[in-house]
Amino acid sequence: MLSRLAKRTADIAPFYVMELLRRAKQLESQGRDIIHMEIGEPDFATPQTIVDAGIKQLQTGDIKYTPAAGLPELREQIAAYYQTRYGVTIDKGRIFVTPGASGAFLLALGVSVNPGDEILMADPCYPCNSNFIRLFEGETTTLPVDAASGYQLTAELIKQHWNPSTKGALIASPSNPTGTLIEPHVFNQCIHTINERGGCFYSDEIYHGLVYGKNAPTALEYSSNAFVINSFSKYFGMTGWRVGWLIAPDEFIEAIEKLAQNIFIAAPTLSQYAALAAFDGHTLGELEKRRAEFAARRDFLYGALVQLGFEIPAKPDGAFYIYANCAKFTDDSYQFALALLETEGVAITPGKDFGSHQAHQHLRFAYTTSIERMAVAMQRIGRFISRI
Repeated sequence: MLSRLAKRTADIAPFYVMELLRRAKQLESQGRDIIHMEIGEPDFATPQTIVDAGIKQLQTGDIKYTPAAGLPELREQIAAYYQTRYGVTIDKGRIFVTPGASGAFLLALGVSVNPGDEILMADPCYPCNSNFIRLFEGETTTLPVDAASGYQLTAELIKQHWNPSTKGALIASPSNPTGTLIEPHVFNQCIHTINERGGCFYSDEIYHGLVYGKNAPTALEYSSNAFVINSFSKYFGMTGWRVGWLIAPDEFIEAIEKLAQNIFIAAPTLSQYAALAAFDGHTLGELEKRRAEFAARRDFLYGALVQLGFEIPAKPDGAFYIYANCAKFTDDSYQFALALLETEGVAITPGKDFGSHQAHQHLRFAYTTSIERMAVAMQRIGRFISRI
């Protein structure tokens, strides 16, 4: 019998942390106290200035479609933000406002990936990016990386694995799950290695702003010939508003406009008007206070996990994750995470969500809850591993 299910769906892996989240919610509904360190969602509310801007627009009743590329004034503000923050001048015509970073990835990959094209990525990496590539009948080749390169690709790795079917590479900095930054000179080398080969470079910059003690350069500082994906979700605290942006090379602008018109018409209008307040001075001041709090959380969690016996060879520079080696306690991090949730009520993410390279030896901890709650979680984890 003819199957009605598209074959490509068989190659799209599930997000295992969602299984843990579902179980965590079940346990909470039974009255259990669950400490959530599994989901990459800031616990802070959306800044009030952004909420107020959304309410103000909603009250006008004028919530109609915007142009497919987004509100012109929001695109102008994004361009101004790059000038102020990075010293990079960008024509607003290259900027597309999208339904979250996911929408930006769909546009970037949709106009550049043909069936059979190969995209190089690090292992470990964020799993959904590979699935986006597969959706367009492309292939992902993940290259094992470790602390020696900050869990990032290098120009040498790209050169070594480049072949006739390779279309380009995707680098996330800061990365998920490791929170590491690529070194600026390595970033530059990677971009130019791909440009020399006529390929496409995709820069996942959704955790920009959440960087501690270092600066995270944008790919646009090194080349205008790059796809840059960013979002209002993480640093700006607008996860549920579903609004992000894509900055694209000139040659793709017309094709991206057509694709946006057809697959989502435009990003949510209300969210775009709310996002106009994201670059307000008062908002940015509040976001910087939150960034300082995330830095304090990182330092607390890093020290606590090391004290418990986890190995963390690369202290994260950004985002809000720590990727810890748990080989001292288990050879199956997925079962470790399940048992920890059931017995101690602490939810964390197993390494198998982020690739295959030593995944069974790693766990991701998200410091998206308070230090007080994390302190309780560390006590529970200590009790759990003492019984192993």
